[in-house]
Amino acid sequence: MNLELALPILIPLISGALSVALWRSVRYQRILAVLATALLLAASVWLLRSTIDQGFLVMEMGSWPAPFSIVFVSDILSAIMIVLTGIIGLAIAIYSLASTPSGHEKFGYYPLMHLLLAGVAGSFLTGDIFNLFVWFEVMLLASFALLTLGGERAQMEGAIKYVTLNLFSSAIFLSAVGLLYGTVGTLNMADIAQKVATLEDPGMVTVVSMMFMVSFGIKAAAFPLFFWLPASYHTPQVAVSALFAGLLTKVGVYALYRVFTLIFTQDVEYTHTILLWAATLTMLTGVLGAAAQFEFRRILSFHIVSQIGYMILGLALFTPLAIIGGVFYIMHHIIVKTNLFLVSGIVYRLLGSYELKDLGGVYKERPMLALLFLIPALSLAGIPPLSGFFAKFVVIRAGLEAEAYVVTAIALLVGLLTLYSMIKIWAEVFWKKTPEHVKSLSLLKGDIKKSHMWAYYVPVVGLAACTLYIGLNGQPIYELAEMAADQLMNPELYIEAVLGGAQQ
Repeated sequence: MNLELALPILIPLISGALSVALWRSVRYQRILAVLATALLLAASVWLLRSTIDQGFLVMEMGSWPAPFSIVFVSDILSAIMIVLTGIIGLAIAIYSLASTPSGHEKFGYYPLMHLLLAGVAGSFLTGDIFNLFVWFEVMLLASFALLTLGGERAQMEGAIKYVTLNLFSSAIFLSAVGLLYGTVGTLNMADIAQKVATLEDPGMVTVVSMMFMVSFGIKAAAFPLFFWLPASYHTPQVAVSALFAGLLTKVGVYALYRVFTLIFTQDVEYTHTILLWAATLTMLTGVLGAAAQFEFRRILSFHIVSQIGYMILGLALFTPLAIIGGVFYIMHHIIVKTNLFLVSGIVYRLLGSYELKDLGGVYKERPMLALLFLIPALSLAGIPPLSGFFAKFVVIRAGLEAEAYVVTAIALLVGLLTLYSMIKIWAEVFWKKTPEHVKSLSLLKGDIKKSHMWAYYVPVVGLAACTLYIGLNGQPIYELAEMAADQLMNPELYIEAVLGGAQQ
């Protein structure tokens, strides 16, 4: 048994159960949240190290051999995603100590956070397509509860849109799983990939692949069904927003990468061309939506959509370099976007608003916070030498090599418009003078209790340091992305690792 493969799922599940047992003691729930997410991060690093050494880790449930058992599989991509889950989980757990209202903590915030992390980890590690649906639903349940925690009107409106579109996505997903099982007679993804390649009627497989594309595209907030994200992500407490921004849509992106490199590769010219234009329109509509917004978190929410386009673009181009760029971009974006939401939460704590017109003067009063905003903001826009520059550079170069000139030009334009949005936030929030009606509140001078100051800033500083590390020492990260891309572009390696003797 590969213990390192089970721990990223077991740790948050057990921690969630213990948090429920500690329902009456918020203090111990807080301590448990930090310790459990730190343990999750340590286990995820162990998993990545083992996966790099061995190539693949496979665990079969109930001692049944694949493809009859439910399997958990770790390749380089899934191990990377688990490490990022651990980093974001720990950052959010620490940040929540200061930012989460006591009323939310008393009504299940920490158990739901652990459950969400378990759903994310399970989605990244499962090797069974129906089990992927199950973990998606675990995530949806926990995220919906977190989204509505507090019960404010804006939260309810956003939650209705969020859950409606995601339930629609789940219905399509389940239907696609049923059709695929009826066609190939298995749910093991490696076995599906092996049998799909031998089918005489590829038309049915293409139809099913479109259903998976729509389902995962909704969960990834890709064009055209992305509007649930900017309608909901700005409504809950900022720690929840940051957790969602960092991880939830990336599960949809991961699922697209998994099935459209492993299973649905029989008609790449058709499926990946659709992905290409979906990626292009996702980038464009997201960045234009952000340009029209004047609320801190809504701007960031629309930019989640636009940046998802870059990740899907790497998959759609479907060359080794493009896949490297896509994986690199995922790693960069999870860190940067989470950090920007956390910074917005500190600004809210200082000035009491997310509306740009009500903000200002932060650079003068809090120059360190201004610097901590600039690092992820400029990285998101792709300014060298930060992580976003190298991520965009690889994707753009892959587009030029694939002669996708129109798409590449749009990707460059989106980068410029992203810089415009970041400059707008900088000018309104940090550079201009503090509005008179805000000054009267005296929030800038008596802002955060000293006992809680560290909990706001430690995660932000840590994530900013990660961004600087990726930008200034990008070679190891690039090599890691290259290893992941090599496995994705050679699906027979995954099939051999999972099925092994079953192929004999």
